[in-house]
Amino acid sequence: MAASMLRRRTAALCRNIQRISSSKTILSANSRIGFVVQTASYNPKPLKLNISEPYIPDKDSEKTPEWQKTTRFDKKLFGRYGSASGVDPASLWPSREQLDKIIEEEKQWHPTLEAMLKNIAAKEKQETEKRMAKEKLIAANMAKMPKLVADWRREKRETKQKLKEEKAQRAKLLAEARERFGYALDPRSPKFLEMVAEIEKENKKKQKLMKRRLKEEQTAAPIAPPAAASSSS
Repeated sequence: MAASMLRRRTAALCRNIQRISSSKTILSANSRIGFVVQTASYNPKPLKLNISEPYIPDKDSEKTPEWQKTTRFDKKLFGRYGSASGVDPASLWPSREQLDKIIEEEKQWHPTLEAMLKNIAAKEKQETEKRMAKEKLIAANMAKMPKLVADWRREKRETKQKLKEEKAQRAKLLAEARERFGYALDPRSPKFLEMVAEIEKENKKKQKLMKRRLKEEQTAAPIAPPAAASSSS
């Protein structure tokens, strides 16, 4: 009995849920139809666009932006509206200074074929002259090489001979110092240096005396008469 009552209540509840869902479907369909009808009946007002008259900024006004007062903006206006922009086409051309600058930049970055050929020829001539000067210098140095080698060998021999003579002179002075003082002296000692100074002084006196005697002998020698003078007499 209780089970049958539960089945009846469950069936009634399902029927009620179906009625509610069907009513919602009808309402949503009706609302959609009304929205479509309302959308179809909407007639918006057209935008008020003044296409016939272009926008020309007032350059004397403080409210006009600075970028709309430039020549660049005037070029855009003239390109878009033509003579209707009120821009004088002559004012859009570059000045003489600007035109010279443009021409100079064109010459620098886009030179003519003739200018490029002249630059290539001048560069090749400069490189050729530089190479020839280098080769000339190398040839001159190679011509001097034998003399330079001979001079270097001569200087090397003279330096070696000079060192040999200085070594012999030092050994001679050390031997003379041992003979004079009876013992070996240090070449850096004051006594040895004093002895060397005395010897150099004596040698200078001897050289001076020899030069004087040689001069006296040359002055006292008789001058023989020339052979031509004796034969004529």
